[in-house]
Amino acid sequence: MSEQRTSAEIDRLAAIMARLRGPGGCEWDRAQTFASIAPYTIEEAYEVADAIERGAIDELRDELGDLLLQVVFHSRIAEEEGAFALSDVAAAISDKMERRHPHIFGDLAEGGHHLWEEVKAAERADKGAAGALDGVAVALPALVRAEKLQKRAARTGFDWPDASGSRAKVDEELIEVEEARDQAERVEEIGDLLFAVVNWARHLGVDPEQALRAANAKFERRFRAIEAAGGAGFAALPLEEKEALWQRVKAG
Repeated sequence: MSEQRTSAEIDRLAAIMARLRGPGGCEWDRAQTFASIAPYTIEEAYEVADAIERGAIDELRDELGDLLLQVVFHSRIAEEEGAFALSDVAAAISDKMERRHPHIFGDLAEGGHHLWEEVKAAERADKGAAGALDGVAVALPALVRAEKLQKRAARTGFDWPDASGSRAKVDEELIEVEEARDQAERVEEIGDLLFAVVNWARHLGVDPEQALRAANAKFERRFRAIEAAGGAGFAALPLEEKEALWQRVKAG
């Protein structure tokens, strides 16, 4: 697709949203706010990730369109409020990408990830960030946010020197879960355990969010298989028989 057609299709989408939000438009679309459509924005991002994970390229095209619609939707609401427009959103991200790649768009001879991080840190400082953890979005999935918090802390030198320290922390947190005196303490210690596992995964070079997504998919695949093997009476089977089916499916 040519740049000219891309621009024309973006303009067409923006015009569609303006009509939906305008007088005589769609009642549902006109009633929406930033807050009301935020959950849909998050959902569409996950559906993009799901299509990628499944290698469904045609679905990916459609899901990216749904996600793009969310950007246009938010931008239209902002324009109606006199805050900013879709063109401002595009300009802001273009400026940011050029700023974060001075070795490509500027006059620096070399750069890379370390330079990217330096520019990001300077941007956070310009926005008034005072601490290393400022700016890590609260709405991120918990595993993703835990990893980001740990990475930010690690940049200040607050980190285990290798994976052995984070591994020992997992053992420590397991004991504290078992020794919890009540449910409130148990909840807190389970949280600490999960945080420690994320830290261990980070030291091993494993993306915890992706690892858990893969584990979810594997469990779902295996469970569906044993459910099918057990037939209509699967739920009534003794646990021992269910376990035998599970081991059979697991063995392949």
